[in-house]
Amino acid sequence: MPLKRKIQELQKKREVILKGGGDAALEKQAAMGKLTARQRIIAMLDPDTFNEYDLFVEHDAKDFDMDKKSLAGDGVVIGTGTVYGAPICIFAQDFTVAGGSLGSAHARKIVKIMEHALKMKMPLIGINDSGGARIQEGVSSLAGYGEIFFRNTISSGVIPQISVILGPCAGGAVYSPALTDFVFVVDKISKMFITGPEVIKTVLGEEISMEDLGGARVHSEITGNAHFYATSEEECFEQIKKLITFIPWSNLKKAKKFPPKEPNPEYDIEKIVPGDPTQPYDVRDVIRCIVDDSDFFEVQEMWAENIVIGFGRMKGETVGFVCNQPIVLAGVLDVDSSDKAARFIRFCDAFNIPIVTLVDLPGVDQEHAGVIRHGAKVLYAYSEATVPKMTVIIRKAYGGGYIAMASRHLRADFVFAWPGAEIAVMGPEGAANIIFRKEIATAEDPDKVRKQKVKEYKDKFANPYVAAAKGYIDSVIEPKETRKLLLHAIEVAGNKAVYLPQKKHGIPPF
Repeated sequence: MPLKRKIQELQKKREVILKGGGDAALEKQAAMGKLTARQRIIAMLDPDTFNEYDLFVEHDAKDFDMDKKSLAGDGVVIGTGTVYGAPICIFAQDFTVAGGSLGSAHARKIVKIMEHALKMKMPLIGINDSGGARIQEGVSSLAGYGEIFFRNTISSGVIPQISVILGPCAGGAVYSPALTDFVFVVDKISKMFITGPEVIKTVLGEEISMEDLGGARVHSEITGNAHFYATSEEECFEQIKKLITFIPWSNLKKAKKFPPKEPNPEYDIEKIVPGDPTQPYDVRDVIRCIVDDSDFFEVQEMWAENIVIGFGRMKGETVGFVCNQPIVLAGVLDVDSSDKAARFIRFCDAFNIPIVTLVDLPGVDQEHAGVIRHGAKVLYAYSEATVPKMTVIIRKAYGGGYIAMASRHLRADFVFAWPGAEIAVMGPEGAANIIFRKEIATAEDPDKVRKQKVKEYKDKFANPYVAAAKGYIDSVIEPKETRKLLLHAIEVAGNKAVYLPQKKHGIPPF
């Protein structure tokens, strides 16, 4: 057979496979407002950079008439490409082919690109759009999920792993995204649940829609399983591309450095924080006074809003921010905010990203919900982190919250405090009521004496100078000096090296 005819045969085979489940299935996918697997990959990558592998892989199942069915690419597309010129590995499940169900060959393709990403030290992006395990293949489908979960785990902290939920993600399939670093969802398109609405109706007799059970908003606002929420696939892809500019390609590198920029002058740090410690403010405005171009990329914006996490740049270098948010629950450290902060701290530490902590919290809350165990995750994450750690105490730092939020005692490298900072075991009012209880109770005018004692406690303890006198704070600074001192601290700590006891691994309070 002449080479030309062989090439034509190749082209015909490609044409058939590239149509996925066929014209009818492609039309149905479009009718649901969803792009196809390849369209999604092409939309996310730099133009003309996608190289697909394993296009001709076929399943080898025989039961339930599977031997009579041909599934294009076995329902998943894998390959490599570039984002802003840097290489990445990617896979996308194809819902037009057998509902994107995962069989043995499907899983082998995903595992192959995962192993490629780990070996080549490249980020991995996985687009999930699948009905779950392929029932016709039985335990082989479950084995495929297990192989994927294992590789998610061994890749954790070595390469960034990003999951994009662009369709159903049901049953055991949800555990792979949960093992990755960042999960992206799109309104009205993304669905994640272990037990579907039909099973719930059968077992519990309760009716619930897929959207209410595991839609994008549910996982962005209530469960915390999603890190980024978008209203369209296109917006989602732009979010992913922006995230990639902030993170390194592996744990052996640092994030790409950008040209430094000054913050937007419209943000005046001295006008943002009220002098009255009971008055709230938005800590994101403080961050925008500190970061280059006032550009702050928030993570998990809609969940556990009493703590703010995200990325910014300082002098062109990526920095992770962990900050109490006074406009939500006074910035208190509770169960969800502890989980949110701890995981982000560990990501930054794994990928060589310095951490800036802005502190303003009255303490901890939710005793009966297990805040001890969850708050301990923050203590563990900060203590374990070896990247440069800079802390600024803006106003309140009481009790265990003071210790947990990257205090000197958890080996923060630099700790600064604003002049109005209150650092104490508890708030002045509560402390005065305990210490001077008898004097207040027996006074002729208890309210007057209470106010005097509160002032006495504030003057003696609830200020930054007591901690500064003991060396727990490096410097009491003016708010306008914050960016300058943080920039210097990051530069000084650039070659930081920490030597920890040799061990297999620690045992965090999971």
